[in-house]
Order: sequence, then structure tokens, then C-alpha cells
Amino acid sequence: MSIELIVLDVDGTMTDGRIIYSENGDEIKSFSVKDGLAIVSWKKLGKKVAIITGRSSKIVARRAKELGIEYIYQGIDNKKEVLDTLLEKLDLSMENVAGIGDDLNDLQMLKAVEMSFVPRDASMHVDKVASILLNKKGGDGAVREMIEILISKEGLEKKYLDLWE
Repeated sequence: MSIELIVLDVDGTMTDGRIIYSENGDEIKSFSVKDGLAIVSWKKLGKKVAIITGRSSKIVARRAKELGIEYIYQGIDNKKEVLDTLLEKLDLSMENVAGIGDDLNDLQMLKAVEMSFVPRDASMHVDKVASILLNKKGGDGAVREMIEILISKEGLEKKYLDLWE
């Protein structure tokens, strides 16, 4: 079975987990451009991407749109339940899914997917269930590292590089 879908948590994986509020109450998050390029490349290989996050933010919706991420679920308490519904819609099984998360609200989802990844600075409790503990921290290229590991495992390096050569 090949991985057809990657599921991304946001805070602590796509970002460093910090939320900054301006004096006007605007929320500010920082995303890695490196992660973004890898996500776009993954999609160009014909693969799918979903965001399932516990918080709701216009910033996340904007970033998802920029990257062409078609499946975005925000304000989610039970991430596995949402993933189950998405898999039914896409006619995929957990064997086709890799996920990344960093905290306790990601545990059920990470236990269920075929391959689970956690950034270097994830909760120690989440580390214990992960297939792979990444070298990168959340917001610092962890998603890119995950995608490049998947591309290697799937034997897609040539197609991946051909996208940019």
C-alpha cells in the first residue's frame, strides 16, 4: 500500500506552536516556506493533503488556500473521527495515510494512521506512539522532512526532483 494522503496538524507542526496577538487582537502565526514547497510538490505528485486542527484561524485557511490544500478542518476535538469521515469520502484506508502531530489531541489520529510523524519538540507522550521522530522542530521544516522521508520510502525521488528540474 502506498501513502496517498498526508494529514497535518497546524500549531506545533506547521508552526512553532506560538500564537502572537497584536494590540488590535489580530492573531499572528509563522509558517515555514520550506514546508510549503514540499506540500506543493507532494500535491504535484498526485497525492492529497488534509489539515485537521484543534483551533480555528483565518490565517490557517489562508495558508491552506495558498498551498492548494483542499481538505481543511478547523476547530476539531476528535481528529480521528474527522479523518475516518474523510477517508470514507476519498475511498482510502488508514494504510494510505501518514500524519503529523505534536500534542495530546493528536494521539488517536497518530495511532490510527499507517505512518505517524512527530516534530523533535513534540510532547513526550506523543513521541511514544510515533513511527518516526523527526529531527526538525515544528514550524522549522518538520513537515518538509516528513514529506521527503515519504518520497524516499515510496521511491518517488526522481519524480519529485523532475518537478523542479
